[in-house]
Amino acid sequence: MIESAIAWLLSVLAAPQVGLTSVFLVSLISATLVPLGSEPAVFAVIKANPQLFWPAIAVATVGNTLGGAIDYWMGYQAKQSFARERQSRWFHWLERYGAKTMLLSWLPGIGDPLCTLGGWLHLPFWPSIAYMALGKLLRYLTMTTLLLYVPDGFWHGIAHLLG
Repeated sequence: MIESAIAWLLSVLAAPQVGLTSVFLVSLISATLVPLGSEPAVFAVIKANPQLFWPAIAVATVGNTLGGAIDYWMGYQAKQSFARERQSRWFHWLERYGAKTMLLSWLPGIGDPLCTLGGWLHLPFWPSIAYMALGKLLRYLTMTTLLLYVPDGFWHGIAHLLG
């Protein structure tokens, strides 16, 4: 059931007329605990419309940061549900470095749960969001710029293999 829902969502978001909207939604959803990557959507929009480089980067950063804020909120609320949290070295590390740890929110696999733990530990909200946004902005700039340097022939070859 969830697979068909995700397939439907991706088909809707793949429609060319939704460009930046799809970048925003995919970026927001991929920043939650749902396993979805947003870089392909950002790259596809920019590759099809090079003039949208900065708008796509900005929209992806905002969407992904809002997704991180959702993770933060889930962690914050989860903490309210438990009388005591189990202390581990991750918790100590996050408490020691505080909101700056949200710079790592861009990391695949651990970035989204890191945002959730930030909320769990009640790290300062706005500094956490600012560091999340900075980390996510740097990720999108780096990944998209690197992908734009890959020759078009490579992408055409992949499209041929998949199509």
